[in-house]
Amino acid sequence: MALSSLYTPNSTLFPPHSLYLGFNSTKTTTTSCSRFAVSSSHSNPKILKSNRRSRFGQRLSPYDNDNQHQADDDDDDDEYDWLSDDPGPGFDNDKHKRKAQATTNGSVNGGSMYSRMGRKQKINGNGKVMLDRNNYTGKDKESGKSSKNKYRRLLDDIDVDEKWFPLLDYLGTFGLKDSHFIQMYSRHMPSLQINVTAAKERLDYLMSVGVKTKDIKKILMRQPQILQYTVESNLKSHVAFLVSLGIQDSRIGQIITATPSIFSYSVENSLKPTVRYLIEEVGIRESDLSKVVQLSPQILVQRIDNSWNARYRFLSKELGAPRDSIVKMVTKHPQLLHYSIEDGLLPRINFLRSIGMHNSDILKVSTSLTQVFSLSLEGNLKPKYLYLVNELQNEVKSLTKYPTYLSLSLDQRIRPRHKFLVALKKAPEGPFPLSSFVPNDESFCQQWAGTSVDKYLAFRQRLLLKDLAKKYERS
Repeated sequence: MALSSLYTPNSTLFPPHSLYLGFNSTKTTTTSCSRFAVSSSHSNPKILKSNRRSRFGQRLSPYDNDNQHQADDDDDDDEYDWLSDDPGPGFDNDKHKRKAQATTNGSVNGGSMYSRMGRKQKINGNGKVMLDRNNYTGKDKESGKSSKNKYRRLLDDIDVDEKWFPLLDYLGTFGLKDSHFIQMYSRHMPSLQINVTAAKERLDYLMSVGVKTKDIKKILMRQPQILQYTVESNLKSHVAFLVSLGIQDSRIGQIITATPSIFSYSVENSLKPTVRYLIEEVGIRESDLSKVVQLSPQILVQRIDNSWNARYRFLSKELGAPRDSIVKMVTKHPQLLHYSIEDGLLPRINFLRSIGMHNSDILKVSTSLTQVFSLSLEGNLKPKYLYLVNELQNEVKSLTKYPTYLSLSLDQRIRPRHKFLVALKKAPEGPFPLSSFVPNDESFCQQWAGTSVDKYLAFRQRLLLKDLAKKYERS
């Protein structure tokens, strides 16, 4: 499908995000919501509001929240909490505290699914054992007892229907345990009521389009509703939408893993309008759209009008940034639209000012290296600045020519190469050339050190071990 077919001129470019759950029902449930908190992958989680804990007291990563809409969850959660402090549907507070009870005998870990279920065996005319999936014997009762023993701790925490046991057994093959089922229950209890055959069909489809088996557990923890989304009416249409954006088949699974909540958004009423807004209002070129989505899939499920307008106004006012420069920033690093202005953008701008940069210098650096807004102040920017002026004898203005310096590892790249050239007596007098940090190890050894890569790597390893020993002594 041509990208241009995704959108047509419309006076209402951004209708409310509605849901598309793909249930076998003719009734369409929609939810309009203006609360969006989109995660991103960067080096400093403090940039995002991350003081989130689950109902079980576990700290939740700021990278795992898509703040999705759910048709079956009409909640009033805090904007950044994907596990509410209030009990979920059907959650029994009296059972919240676990009782430490030893499980009795009756393990169900071994054998096939049907042998674990205790099906009755039949002997055919040839004397071979056959499986009768329709008739049950007394072994079924034993199997039921065995399943109860297996999930005894789970039964003590939540109200579990014995009909769920086959699904729990299947999900267990992906590494899910009692604690995960409890989170799924509190997050979206109906997801545990799905027929195991239907669940298998849906997860098999996700794996067929590139989702890795090891990522199924993570997806279910973030979006348990995905077990309810039918293949034909939901999953396939969303995958087709991603393909229509120019996303390669090899990247589809990664995008789904990063943002499984995409399946809870209507393709026609939510996802396509978001694409229209990115192109028509933000100014992202159609040819760059697939790159932008792959860099930050969460952009498709974010309230993009609010985040774009707020950051555009801020950067225009704070740095005097022209629109074209801000569009370049978003295209190179769309995570910019997820970063907090107060906790992410402003502190880093103020730091660059504090070391002597003017607004025009900061604009050059941030346009070329937009991820500078994601770098930790104490653990990244400050140590590199001090090394730049004290050890490399460079001035701050050199960063406007080589902003990449700020993105390189101080311990793995900058310090080893500097010390290596000094040890070889090949370091030039005066300011150390920042361009020596840019090429890969092989090119660096050929162009600057005039030695083998093995010799450099051995030197770097000794330096790292020496630094590690010093840190150990101080501790």
